[in-house]
Amino acid sequence: MRNASDTGSPAVTSRLAFLTGNGTSRWRPLVAIAVVIAILALWPLVAPNPYMLSVGVIVLYHAVLATSWNVMGGFTGYISIGHAAFFGVGAYGTGLLVIHTGMNFLLATLIAAIGTAILTIPVGMAALRVRGASFVIVTIALVLVLLLVFQSMGSVTGGSDGLVVPRPFPDLLRPQHHQVFFFLFLGLLTLCLLVWTFIDRSRFGAALKSVREDEDKAESLGSPTAALKLTAFVISATLTAICGGFYAVWFGDLDPVFQFDIVLCSTIVLMALFGGNRYLFGPLLGAIVVSGAEEYFVLNFGDTQFHLIALGLLLAIVVLFLPDGVLTGIAQLIARLRPQAASISELSAGELADQRAGRDPDAPEDGSDATDARDATKGTPRE
Repeated sequence: MRNASDTGSPAVTSRLAFLTGNGTSRWRPLVAIAVVIAILALWPLVAPNPYMLSVGVIVLYHAVLATSWNVMGGFTGYISIGHAAFFGVGAYGTGLLVIHTGMNFLLATLIAAIGTAILTIPVGMAALRVRGASFVIVTIALVLVLLLVFQSMGSVTGGSDGLVVPRPFPDLLRPQHHQVFFFLFLGLLTLCLLVWTFIDRSRFGAALKSVREDEDKAESLGSPTAALKLTAFVISATLTAICGGFYAVWFGDLDPVFQFDIVLCSTIVLMALFGGNRYLFGPLLGAIVVSGAEEYFVLNFGDTQFHLIALGLLLAIVVLFLPDGVLTGIAQLIARLRPQAASISELSAGELADQRAGRDPDAPEDGSDATDARDATKGTPRE
């Protein structure tokens, strides 16, 4: 028996699964990722000017940050406002390695990401002992501490004067430089989406979801919740650090105030929640809308703080009207618009009793038809 809110119709389920990137088919998420990435790859061809191409790079690196954050926030339900710390460590680590060793930026990014992962282990072991608002406060404290550390180490990090990172492709003009990094960030986004999909369809992902739904019950059933949360935290931080490394060599100028920015942390969380942090493409959708809107307001109202006001209003709208994200709202709307199945079975009490007894409700009550059928099978006429 189904009611109007049931989304079990095969056609509706198929549409929702492709829309959100979720579904029971093994290949559906991979096909969806391929289609989405192919569409995004067209942006350098249709961007009207180099500025819009750079906006595309900004949207992509925000999408990478939001998807990386979602490995922790989406699966475990732990809201971290401290992911800018891993972004900053990855950016500075990559920049310092490129400056002082001259190594390839890809190798430098990998080494910085590994270093960030190692740093994340003790940080996660301490931070994940608490939950809810306490966890949020601990992650904010992590960002503020690293901001002070990197500002005070002026001889190494450049302090408040910033750190200039050499461009990896000095012969390219700025538009071509943007185009190269557009595809680098697009490749990194593909990696993040694949990692999220793999976790979502694994036993590890199912265990993380049990932590999100009821951590105490999961722990009482023998699930190693501490190890699960720490693993997700390290994976999320590592992907974030890689994004920071790419940002360092793309932008070329690092400032502790920006790299370790609480507003950046809040924006990342807003992107994931706006799109829907339980969906594969939720953070990507949120990055396109939120980052695009932020760039628009900065371009038109850059001399004021109106873009921060607009960001706060958008956050309020999400919390009040779309607490589960845009994709969830779309899925619920499609479910309401589909033809409704009958919710009341029009059966009499006698017909229901016959169904339960396994009898044909249309057969006569004296059973004469059944007797005729038995006699016909035996080949003997009734007297």
